[in-house]
Amino acid sequence: MRKRWRYPVFLIVLLGLVAGLFWPLPDYIESPGTAERISRFVTINQQHDRRQGGYYLMTVALQQAHPITWVIAHLRSDMTVLKQADVLGGTTSQEYDRLEHYEMLSSENDAIQVAYRKAGKQVQRQYLGIYVLSILKRSKFKGQLALGDTVTAVNQQHFKTAKGFMTYIQQQKVGQKVTITYLHHHQTKHATAALIRLPGTKKPGLGITLTDHNTIKTDPKIKVNVNRIGGPSGGLMFTTAIYDQLTGGHLRAGRKIAGTGTIDLNGKVGAIGGIDKKVIAANRAGATIFFAPNTPRTQNRKLPLDEQNNYQVAKRTAKRIHSHMKVIPVKTFDDVLTYLKK
Repeated sequence: MRKRWRYPVFLIVLLGLVAGLFWPLPDYIESPGTAERISRFVTINQQHDRRQGGYYLMTVALQQAHPITWVIAHLRSDMTVLKQADVLGGTTSQEYDRLEHYEMLSSENDAIQVAYRKAGKQVQRQYLGIYVLSILKRSKFKGQLALGDTVTAVNQQHFKTAKGFMTYIQQQKVGQKVTITYLHHHQTKHATAALIRLPGTKKPGLGITLTDHNTIKTDPKIKVNVNRIGGPSGGLMFTTAIYDQLTGGHLRAGRKIAGTGTIDLNGKVGAIGGIDKKVIAANRAGATIFFAPNTPRTQNRKLPLDEQNNYQVAKRTAKRIHSHMKVIPVKTFDDVLTYLKK
């Protein structure tokens, strides 16, 4: 009798193991990612910065949870289980990826502007049109427009901001047909369809989520090529790396410098998520300095980490993992320069 049950039991165990490894759960697991040397992504006058040391962009690994990884994540202090709604925010996975990609591009543009202006170099922002972030299912343009397209005109009317575009559309009527001109994979196309009533309002619209799409012209010429990393949290480190390369590369003095934080056009540093994971990744990469946003967010340790002060979380994390890395609080890009020039 025991021999008869041996194979069914083995099959059940095997199926359980497969389910545990591959059955997707409606949760995500956040864990330490990688430290990416920024000079790999940036060229100025077709030249990478090859001087000793480097500036590092920190990433966080995000993957869909499975039963076994879900259990492991709850047992490890360097992993966090996140609800799908908290990660995607009601968007689809495709829309989330598109938003992350756009935020990275926008962050790069802001970083270039701040760095070039601080270095006294020429930089100019050029308006391209309206960037399509998402499309409502009810939109009459669904199936014509695609995520990532850029709308350049409506009824042959061109605008300099998304606000101007929306003002013109709202002067039309629900059900009225309009013709849009847009770029799809660098090709100019046209589409005609009726405006819909936007959800929760009486206003007409195309039925898309949109934002300004800009590009940057500089002298000397710069090229930033980051394909597989999304989000705006690399803004501060991109700014620092670009500025140092523009001004001769003497700031880092051969050191491995990591950090995180958004950057706005005024050089203000903003808070980000997952900073504890980024500190761990920077320590593993051998960084000696880590710049952390010192924002006025709460220091209440009972709240989720992303709602606490970034610098305080980073400092506690470095202490917990016994890192010798210096965690430096910054509120502006000038704070970074002041520290590095010491």
